[in-house]
Amino acid sequence: MTSIKTSLGRRSFLKVSVLSSGGLMLGFNSLLSCTAKTEKEVQALPKEWFELNGYLKIGENGVVSIMSPNPEGGQNVKTSMPMIVAEELDVAWENVIVEQAPLNTAAFSRQFIGGSQAIRQGWKTLRMAGATARQMLREAAAQTWQVSAEEITTAGGVLYHKNSGKSAGYGEMASAAAKIEVPEEVKLKDKKDFKIIGTSQKNVDGKKIVTGKPLFGMDIYREGMLYAMIVHPPAFGMKLKSVDDTAARAMPGIKDIFTVKSMEDDYERLFFDTCTFPEVVAVIGTGTWEVMNAKKELKIEWEPFSEHTISRDAFGQKQTITIPSGLESTATHLSKMAEMKDKQVTVARKDGNPEEAFKNAAQIIERTYTAPFLAHNCMEPMNFFAHVTPEKAELAGPLQKPELTEKTLAARLGMPVEKIDIQMTRLGGGFGRRSYAHFLLEAALISQKVEAPVKLIYSREDDMTSGIYRPAYSATYRAALDEQNNLIAFHVKAGGIPESPLEENRFPAGAVDNYLAEEWTINSNLTTGSFRAPRSNFMGAVEQSFLDEVAEAAGKDPIEFRLELLDRAAKNPVGENNDYDPGRYAGVLQLVREKSDWNSPVTGVHRGVSAYFCHNSYVAQVIDLTLEKDKPVIERVCCAVDCGIVVNPDAATNLAEGAIVDGIGNALFGAMTFKEGVPEKNNFHNYRMIRHGEAPKSIDVHFAQNDLDPTGMGEPTFPPALSALANALYKASGKRYYHQPFMAEIPSEG
Repeated sequence: MTSIKTSLGRRSFLKVSVLSSGGLMLGFNSLLSCTAKTEKEVQALPKEWFELNGYLKIGENGVVSIMSPNPEGGQNVKTSMPMIVAEELDVAWENVIVEQAPLNTAAFSRQFIGGSQAIRQGWKTLRMAGATARQMLREAAAQTWQVSAEEITTAGGVLYHKNSGKSAGYGEMASAAAKIEVPEEVKLKDKKDFKIIGTSQKNVDGKKIVTGKPLFGMDIYREGMLYAMIVHPPAFGMKLKSVDDTAARAMPGIKDIFTVKSMEDDYERLFFDTCTFPEVVAVIGTGTWEVMNAKKELKIEWEPFSEHTISRDAFGQKQTITIPSGLESTATHLSKMAEMKDKQVTVARKDGNPEEAFKNAAQIIERTYTAPFLAHNCMEPMNFFAHVTPEKAELAGPLQKPELTEKTLAARLGMPVEKIDIQMTRLGGGFGRRSYAHFLLEAALISQKVEAPVKLIYSREDDMTSGIYRPAYSATYRAALDEQNNLIAFHVKAGGIPESPLEENRFPAGAVDNYLAEEWTINSNLTTGSFRAPRSNFMGAVEQSFLDEVAEAAGKDPIEFRLELLDRAAKNPVGENNDYDPGRYAGVLQLVREKSDWNSPVTGVHRGVSAYFCHNSYVAQVIDLTLEKDKPVIERVCCAVDCGIVVNPDAATNLAEGAIVDGIGNALFGAMTFKEGVPEKNNFHNYRMIRHGEAPKSIDVHFAQNDLDPTGMGEPTFPPALSALANALYKASGKRYYHQPFMAEIPSEG
């Protein structure tokens, strides 16, 4: 049993504010049962709640309400995070209901999602919240029964004193417990005693999702609410020159048309203040149809902008970023990236003497890989509700980083943070796109200008053509083998537009005596940002494709080849900054080899393997595919994951399955291209996504069993899917794939 210092203040419980008109409620603050409740059960909900800390409250009848602090983006944290609290509280899960917490940085820490860090970062805090409340209940029972708190035990929401035979439900002691001082230290459960963590629990919003209940930003409605849409420049590298809105203003239902500048020119942006087009035209009316039609009647002139700089505070690191002028095209991007192969660039890591090793090599393998810009294409386009008055700002919508956006919003509105209330809806898809909240700023400024509640809605075309994209990348790999086919040197030279994807301390760094990692960047005015498994979504794909080719050149089984390198990294590592555990890395490879029956190939089925470490987790995958008229048919994906303790196995499996399908889809089809600054794809008719019939026929996910604290799940299973697919395609067709999307090199669908 582990003791932990508490950090929950006596008044840290989050007071859920109900807005005066009630219009924003929409169930976002309503109690969402973990299990479907009948009308009779709903009527039996507590008449009085007793607040124990910021994460939970207990009703007089023993029902426990637990706050889920982070936004819910489909990764199921709204279920998994309360499960962790409930475990340490020692309450029966069927007696728990879950509330989505609004933004409150005084009550919660790290109230955002990204980097697959929600469970990892919240693990100790959530456990502490449950354990603290449990200890306060024990103290209350001890005082009531005049016994030592050490003699009080708990189980399933009931307090017991064995010697006297006394017992009481949590509800009976909740009032007294709420008056107990928060203990300075509490004991956490032994992991072997977990009853909720490690069990599969259904999504607390599941029934509401499938029955169409209002959970998403697009569902928000308030009486008298206006609707807004924006018009942004048609090309990157352009800005607004003039607007003639005469015809549009005369159309039915149109209330106003004006320009909106989401950020002032001299504002020092915070890390996620990427703003695609700072100045846009806003059209406001009584309905979306009216507004969409009015947009078509606007006569807008655009002009090229000049090169300029912006200042950014990247979590304390001051940056000056140059935004170049000009209209960029994909053909130019590719030629510029190709030129970097032979240029002097930045050395990020160097072990041994790679130059000498390559000079003396018996065999050198060299390959260059590229990947295009990618659009996020969330299921729900960008949207946000705002009602800004001189007294306060009320906002609600899908946002991944609300606590990091709050300061920017306050600065732009000229309003203290204390007067801003941001309610979090389900994301409707995030994948990094909703980390960048220019659409929230636009909604707030529009509401402030028209002095009315407003819902801003992006059309699919607005969303897909206004950024923020996954950067375009390129990497050249070289490997040197000696006469015995041993890997003696490894060189990676990687870069992108406008960022480098290089992770210089990742495998096979540490496993090769002579190792060189270099990087470069090319500036751009295309706005880019986080995309599922940032940087790893490229590096994991191409590194693992290249290692397969090196294994083949060495005449070795691809799994055995990787295991040999990992064994070297474990027993005699090169360098001190290797960011992976070779034992855990090898463990997932061994697990996937066993579960996929790797050593028992099936006639006509072609197999590819990959393994990658990112977001603190280890993943290995084997893809089995066949070819039908030269098209890949994915029969099976076998996935092995080491992410420490799995809080909710079904939810973790769902995350893995979704990431695998997403990875395969992007590998085959994903690409955003540009011509003279204009995105060449603006909707799903020309931006190809994976279809149901193209998804794997089966996916099985296996978790390494250990007692390590949880790590990431939303992103680590994404990168290996791309390379396992590429390696399987090679086995099927004899052709290596170096450029995404792969279907560009496969005969057309006709």
